[in-house]
Amino acid sequence: MATTPPSGRDKARAIYRLLRWDKPAGRLILMLPALWGVFLAGRGSPPPLLVAVMVIGTIATSAAGCVVNDLWDRDIDPFVERTRKRPLASRELTVSTAVVTVGVCLLCAYGLTYFLNPFTFWLCVAAVPVIALYPAAKRFFPVPQLVLSIAWGFAALISWSAVRGGLEPVAWLLWGATVLWTLGFDTVYALSDREDDLKLGIRSSAIFFGRYAAEAIGFFFAGTAFLLVVLSYRMDLGAGFYAAIAVAGLLWWREYRLLKTSAEPRRFERIFNENVTIGFILLAGMIGGTLG
Repeated sequence: MATTPPSGRDKARAIYRLLRWDKPAGRLILMLPALWGVFLAGRGSPPPLLVAVMVIGTIATSAAGCVVNDLWDRDIDPFVERTRKRPLASRELTVSTAVVTVGVCLLCAYGLTYFLNPFTFWLCVAAVPVIALYPAAKRFFPVPQLVLSIAWGFAALISWSAVRGGLEPVAWLLWGATVLWTLGFDTVYALSDREDDLKLGIRSSAIFFGRYAAEAIGFFFAGTAFLLVVLSYRMDLGAGFYAAIAVAGLLWWREYRLLKTSAEPRRFERIFNENVTIGFILLAGMIGGTLG
């Protein structure tokens, strides 16, 4: 029996899901390090145009990364409960459609580089292979979340250099905090797929740390808080940022205790989403600390 081809509306909805625009938490959590960088480098009042470029650029770049990930994993995702309904896994969309979609996303991101200085442009270029190689890292690297975290860290460096024209030593503190934060929340995310990944032979930090995954996540969040305190001291930020770090630290401690004491699977998504809130708390503290 011949199958009915999808309508234009159905295809548009599938592309919308392919870009993960139906799950804004994942887009916001990438946008946050870019906003951290641009507001810290701009001492709380960066050029509005650069803020807009960072927001649109992270949306385009993260969408491209999601499509690349799904292209790599289109034959694996059908066997993972969380991903089996993704458009490429379910064959709602073809590979050619996905390739065109990622090309459009990258073209949009490239167009935004018109507003960036040459140093920042080349940082953007350097980030592309890291983003593209993350899905491959899951096949052979024991902690692929580290590759993703380094890619996430580029967002902070790109936005910082877009304002300052280069990278100062303190920018690397922000990069380190971003990398550790990403390792923390993405290891939580990987915990939800651990059983399926073990069956398929896929690597993840959740598998690598095993029974000590909660301790590793707690260490990553504690390291994030420490680096942010050092950054605040080095930049002579106000009390507002220290208060934000304290609130973030309490929430991270609660998340660690939840991982240690609860067997409820939904806690992973809850913790991931809560880190979006934490990221905005820190952003508010950064703005208040630089303006105070």
